Amino acid sequence: MDAVQDEAAGKRARGLDRAFEILDFLRHKRQALKPNEIAAQIGAPRSSVYELVNLLLRNGILEFTGGEGRVYLGRKLYFLGAAYENHFDFTRECEATLEHLADETRETAQFCMLDGNKYTVVRMREGARPFRISTDIGQSVPIPWTASGRLLVAHLSDQEILNFIPPEDFRLPSSEWLEPQTFIAEVRHAEREGFFTFNSIVDSFTHCFAVPVRDDEGHIAGTLCLVTPRDDGLANRDRYLACLKKAAADLNQTPTRQKRA
Repeated sequence: MDAVQDEAAGKRARGLDRAFEILDFLRHKRQALKPNEIAAQIGAPRSSVYELVNLLLRNGILEFTGGEGRVYLGRKLYFLGAAYENHFDFTRECEATLEHLADETRETAQFCMLDGNKYTVVRMREGARPFRISTDIGQSVPIPWTASGRLLVAHLSDQEILNFIPPEDFRLPSSEWLEPQTFIAEVRHAEREGFFTFNSIVDSFTHCFAVPVRDDEGHIAGTLCLVTPRDDGLANRDRYLACLKKAAADLNQTPTRQKRA
């Protein structure tokens, strides 16, 4: 009897994992797809994907859109996200901080976090420059491609970093290979300095700044970033870093967080 129950529990767990895989896949694709297209692209049995898609449709997690049976993320996810934001103060508190940073520096300001073993921009405010620098909010990017990545994995040991980051993510957009040990050395440098800056690996025209934002227990929960035109970033490096560090310190000391702590 116990073996039967364990098997049933295992099937439910695998089904739940597959459902999250479907949701993550649609989020990354950013387009509505037919269930058979989803099954083919994630390498899953059509029957199980159809069953899970119907379950997610019934619960509003997915919705039909675009015709011909295509499905995409449903509106219930918006309400779940809103409930999460209401509980998780960081994202709401960051809105005012990013607005102030963008006004003060005239540069694009971002709040970034880890999404599994990838980096993502959670909130952003564009600067006042005619030259616009923008990033798709919620888009997953390999950690080694980012300034923030050097800070977001600093709590891990060297071996844990190698286990955490997929090996293929050390292949840069230029097709150059970033040696993992070079990346780890940069992580340790960022950890000691409390910030990281570099000429962007993704965009040859920009310079990136990142400082840590810590949770109530002192762990790095995210980063505040500035993305600037390369020449301006290098010319204003000290001032921009000072603005970022002050903003992160103020964010860590906001009244709602002090009350919660």
